[in-house]
Amino acid sequence: MEDSLVSPVSPADPPLLTFYDDASGSRVALTAPELGRLASSVTSLLSSCGLGLGSRVAVLLPPHWQTAAALLGAWSAGVAVSFRLSATAGLPALDSAVEPFDAVFVSRGALDDWLVDVPAATHRLLFDVGDEKRPVATPSGYREFLPSVAMHAGDPDPMVFLRATDPASADGTTYAQWGSIAVEIARQASLCRGDRLLIDGAAHEHPVKWLLAPLSAGASVVLCANLDRSRLESRVAAERVTRVL
Repeated sequence: MEDSLVSPVSPADPPLLTFYDDASGSRVALTAPELGRLASSVTSLLSSCGLGLGSRVAVLLPPHWQTAAALLGAWSAGVAVSFRLSATAGLPALDSAVEPFDAVFVSRGALDDWLVDVPAATHRLLFDVGDEKRPVATPSGYREFLPSVAMHAGDPDPMVFLRATDPASADGTTYAQWGSIAVEIARQASLCRGDRLLIDGAAHEHPVKWLLAPLSAGASVVLCANLDRSRLESRVAAERVTRVL
């Protein structure tokens, strides 16, 4: 399924987001147009579910290329996002809004973890974003993310009119406020247009750090899950990384 959604990257069209999982050995590279098309498909999927401005989605996902597409697609649809992370570094997390949510994005690993309380939601999308073994059947009430998104590939972009003051997360933080946070994080990291930032996903879970901040600066991202530190030097050289976070 990944091969059907992600095409090979040519030297003339460099990747905007490159994802490594050192536990599985996988690498996925997405150009800006590819990530945009995936996000647009997510927007169409959510719109087909009747979700848009005023809707809320709970996100229980690790840093991952699929997470990036899901978040950008939800925000493009005007859907307010709530995050649940193991460490938020003082940034807004999944709020205590009354359940059910309109949708939940959850990893298969989190769904199988008895320590994780998955919020109630009308629409439930299941993500394979780790090295967990895939069961034969999808749990009742859930839809697989990638096949669902693939059904909306090529859909016309939904017309959604967003304001800077609209809530981007369910705690009321607006698009403008998240943008300001992202710009400030990029400034503190001295990120510039053209930079290529390598990020340890386990150390920087919040998407404002691994996704929004570098994009706000015009930087590209090399996102690493289960980072093998012994490979760091060779990866920096291979990916032409200019900064490491």
